[in-house]
Amino acid sequence: MESLINFCSQFSVLDNSSIEALKNCNYEIKEFKKGELILRENSHCNYFYFITKGLVKMCFTSEEKEFIMRFFPEHILFTNLESLASKKTSKYKFIALENTSLLRVSSNSFETLCLKHHSLETFYRKFMTLANLNMMERISEMLEEDASKRYENFTKKFPQLVQRISLGDLSSYLGITQVSLSRIRAK
Repeated sequence: MESLINFCSQFSVLDNSSIEALKNCNYEIKEFKKGELILRENSHCNYFYFITKGLVKMCFTSEEKEFIMRFFPEHILFTNLESLASKKTSKYKFIALENTSLLRVSSNSFETLCLKHHSLETFYRKFMTLANLNMMERISEMLEEDASKRYENFTKKFPQLVQRISLGDLSSYLGITQVSLSRIRAK
């Protein structure tokens, strides 16, 4: 729980009552084996997830092809914003890429915390803003950059993930074939 508190503190200064409320909130510790689904497509996302150990990908499948939107390593909070906000089923799925341990907090529990603690509401607002900015940056990169530049950006932004992600997953994230990725890496 301490790492979640540290994560939240990066966005908002948490007062002592907010920290105690987070420590005592109704959260679950969940364990997933490599390859296991955390959230299925066409299901409702009702949780925030905080990874204490492991790696997760957010993806969807269209016409038998997988498209990876994001990777989430340790000490990151994630959710499916679209499903959570709209209360609709998710078109995305979350899959553990490594044996993964995470804290799971229901969105209702977290909203209750935000209503009671201004600093947690500030965190939530800033977190949601950053999540939207990250998604806009991801879309812009896919539309404006060539594959070599996308690979270069990824290796600069996430150097610690390059060795942890399979070539197939990395090529899917970059929107290219594994053969193209191999050519880019060889340069």
